[in-house]
Amino acid sequence: MSHQTPPFNPESPEIAQSQETQGPDDNQIMAERRHKLADLRAQQGQAFPNDVHPTHRAEPLHDRYKDHSRESLESEHVQVHLAGRIMLKRIQGKASFMTVADATGRFQLYLNDEGVGEAVHQQAKHWDLGDLIEAKGVLFKTMKGELSLRCSEVRLVAKSLRPMPDKFHGLHDTEIRYRQRYLDLMVNPESKHVFLARSKALSALRQFMGEHGFLEVETPMLHPIPGGAAAKPFITHHNALHQDMYLRIAPELYLKRLLVGGFERVYEVNRNFRNEGLSPRHNPEFTMMEFYAAYTDYRWMMSFTEQVIRHIAMVTTGSAVLSYAGQTVDLEKPFERLTIVQAIARHAPQIAAADLQDKDRLRVLLREHGVDASKPPLAQAGLGALQLALFEEVAEHKLWQPTFIVDYPVEVSPLARASDANPEITERFELFMTGREIANGFSELNDPQDQADRFNRQVAAKEAGDEEAMYFDADYIRALEFGMPPAGGCGIGIDRLVMLITDSASIRDVILFPALRRED
Repeated sequence: MSHQTPPFNPESPEIAQSQETQGPDDNQIMAERRHKLADLRAQQGQAFPNDVHPTHRAEPLHDRYKDHSRESLESEHVQVHLAGRIMLKRIQGKASFMTVADATGRFQLYLNDEGVGEAVHQQAKHWDLGDLIEAKGVLFKTMKGELSLRCSEVRLVAKSLRPMPDKFHGLHDTEIRYRQRYLDLMVNPESKHVFLARSKALSALRQFMGEHGFLEVETPMLHPIPGGAAAKPFITHHNALHQDMYLRIAPELYLKRLLVGGFERVYEVNRNFRNEGLSPRHNPEFTMMEFYAAYTDYRWMMSFTEQVIRHIAMVTTGSAVLSYAGQTVDLEKPFERLTIVQAIARHAPQIAAADLQDKDRLRVLLREHGVDASKPPLAQAGLGALQLALFEEVAEHKLWQPTFIVDYPVEVSPLARASDANPEITERFELFMTGREIANGFSELNDPQDQADRFNRQVAAKEAGDEEAMYFDADYIRALEFGMPPAGGCGIGIDRLVMLITDSASIRDVILFPALRRED
């Protein structure tokens, strides 16, 4: 459902110049580590055992025993079995301290000759940062009060052949962080927290939708006809069917077929693919949640969308008042609703009201803002489409607090129901906050004849040069001819919502493996 405005820049501006991750010193380190691995294979045959079954995790251990005294821990004799990656190591003669990290956090290990044996301890002294180990022993607290594990057994379970980033400076090279996300997650706790928050947000979303009677479904990612959004698709070829296919740009037309079939409330958390540019707000592969409800309209959808987003924020962060880029975003208050013209008037008061009703003046204003309205898709645009284009230039980036923009023109809303009061506009909204679109929804067009006419106009626009115009989907028209109940629908951009929740500046910060140019 959501429409992504194509970005101006074809390349991401925030990607820093890559620094080499491996220099001459690293080559020497890798050679030494490979030699250690060879020795390990010679000594014990299997250097990567697969019988590692830890029974404890770092964070739960800290939570449970952090307030215990040294004396009580000694008396309880708590047996623990941990596994993790070596992040810190301190050798102190006959004793050694190591800090290992697992999925939940970090934990300190204490090794000495008496506990693990002199031979094993000597081996452990030569283990490297990044190595994965398992440890068994008894909990205790150091003189400084740090909860630790006095090891009785330790074993190397996976050798790290490459050196980790500098432990004091972390990993800050932007391109390496995105390209080698495994390193980013390994050494930057804040990155791990972002993706934990993303997972928590999706769980909250699914819970909320289920509680409100929505059925989660799955629809195809390979489409014979791209549809459901104004976007340029990726094209592939299906060998067995001997036909070109398109990666999904939106699941909308399939989800509405389910309304026809009798599922009255459906949603899908879906991956979409749009062959457009890259920017801090755009990735060619992104995640949406689209949902449709029979016997509702766009007003109901606006209210429900507001509830969904507020709920996700509350569950994920504990508050509906968020901070983004140093400014407050208040999701607690009712979201404001403005028409396109009202938004321009408020955020660009220097533009005369009369100019907004004059196509020639709108074209002049667009030209002054660097938009050539003489080329597709604006070459044959009507008044409403020109107003929308101007809104995107002068007002959209100023919509910081949650704001629904309504009254979109029919010509740019080919799947939305026209207003009964004014047939030139549709019952459609887009939700903006922090200067970007977060959601897009409308009352669904369920008149098959009107929808066929809209598709035909889209085909004409495509033939005139608009690469993002829609195709004619004959099967969707056939489905509508069986009768689709009046309904509302909406799409929420999950990536952008997670950007807001986690205060992330770029969409690449919230996608585990964002699209990048090949290294070669």
